[in-house]
Amino acid sequence: MHAPPDQLGPDTFRHDLVLYSSAEELAAVAVPFLRAGLEAGAAAVITTSDPSAAILRDALGDDERVHVLPRGEVYRDRTPAAITAFRRLAERVTGHGHTQLRVVGETWFGRTPREWLEWQRYEAVLNEAMRSWPTWGLCAYDLRQLPDELVDSGLRTHPHLVDAGGRRPNPHFTEPADYLRALPVPDEPLEATEPLLQVDDAKDFAGLRHTVGARLAQLHGSRDALEDLHLAIDEMSANAVRHGGPPVQLRLWASADRVVCRISDGGTGMDDPFAGYGPAHGDDLSHGGMGLWLARQLCDHVDVVDGPDGLSVRLTTLLR
Repeated sequence: MHAPPDQLGPDTFRHDLVLYSSAEELAAVAVPFLRAGLEAGAAAVITTSDPSAAILRDALGDDERVHVLPRGEVYRDRTPAAITAFRRLAERVTGHGHTQLRVVGETWFGRTPREWLEWQRYEAVLNEAMRSWPTWGLCAYDLRQLPDELVDSGLRTHPHLVDAGGRRPNPHFTEPADYLRALPVPDEPLEATEPLLQVDDAKDFAGLRHTVGARLAQLHGSRDALEDLHLAIDEMSANAVRHGGPPVQLRLWASADRVVCRISDGGTGMDDPFAGYGPAHGDDLSHGGMGLWLARQLCDHVDVVDGPDGLSVRLTTLLR
């Protein structure tokens, strides 16, 4: 178990939550938070909805140390890209002499429960992925907009709560690994239908790559998205061979709006809920460990199921 963030040094990630129901409530917490950071030599970033960003920027005045970033630049389509964006921001500001990066951010969860899940995972993963980065994040959750399920998720993934009365430990916080393991793997109705491609014991992987590519080429949709999926399938098939055990199986389904591929192996599995949110060996990519990380960036949804018979990775790409 990690020590609570306020017992750690200034170079350690802090991950706070403010729940608000009006712009005034948000400003009452976020403005003092950013001002205190500026006084301590930190850089300040606001990446929220446009109305919230305008109110906070006006309250802080014309200070060149305050940067307003479009929410879409940070909370991108894929969660690993958002983690990378925050790491690069922290690296950039500390390289320019700032002691810390302070961020007020509003996570963009998407429009459907299936999209929400990726960002619920992200909020938990962030506690581990940013643990040694000099960043203090204040996540703003608008109670007028977010469903109860997402508010509950926020309460479970942020170690501290902040309101106008101050900052305090969050009694609802759940250890990130435990939270991630407890999240459900959503049902995929396509898996109950006849697959477009079924391979029960893959041994010829050059042939498998060609066969998968030929099936994907028959589908209508974004060529870029299908090529990304093809690469992700190839990476996950290679992972199954290197790290899993026989038989390596593959199922591919397609509908008018999405393509789903499940790659399974009969190995001992992998009990690491943080896998794939960064290269396994950090910035030194020569050691490998990129497969699942690439898949999470190339596909809209990646579900990892660690079962008694081995490991399965389900990749989903939307046909936009």
